[in-house]
Amino acid sequence: MKAIKTLLLATVVAILGALPAQAGGMFKIGPRVGLTVNEMHFNKSAFDDKNRTGWTAGVMTEFRVPIIGLGFDLSAMYVRRNSSFLLQNNLTKNDRDYIEIPLNLRYNLSLPVVGNFLTPYVAAGPSVAFMTSKKSINDAYRNKEVDWALNFGIGVQLVKHLDISARYGLGLTNTLKATGINTTNADIKGKNRYWTISAAWLF
Repeated sequence: MKAIKTLLLATVVAILGALPAQAGGMFKIGPRVGLTVNEMHFNKSAFDDKNRTGWTAGVMTEFRVPIIGLGFDLSAMYVRRNSSFLLQNNLTKNDRDYIEIPLNLRYNLSLPVVGNFLTPYVAAGPSVAFMTSKKSINDAYRNKEVDWALNFGIGVQLVKHLDISARYGLGLTNTLKATGINTTNADIKGKNRYWTISAAWLF
């Protein structure tokens, strides 16, 4: 897992460092808002997770290389991930706030005739989220401060400004850990799985 984190960080630094050299590209920035649907994926059947909706808001940037259709988008988002799970018939809510930074490589599909009004694309890339809310769930479990994930999604850009996307986040790291008080489930592992549907207006 250390190797994965190092590779993801190196990718972010390399792309951001290359921005000044790509003066011929197309750069846009604007506000982004959306809804999230989150669930916790556990390694033990004793935990029964439930999907819950949340929200996200922040700023998105897009950089596109002319002609070839390749580019990337980078966002800084405030995210509320709501989730809940059943343990021994007791419902436990786990509502968390994060600052999330997703970076996605994207390929824009060029369409004849309607290309100036509608541009579909596919995207994928890493995401890191830093918790800003309380970490304690109860006496037995705590949320971890940093959450790494991979995003996969599709989207469409309308009239070259309105960007609408649907993306699936696959958690790479355990987001939940036992505190040691409850030894019965001390080896519990919980990872985030979430959908994000968002819209951005890019200038």
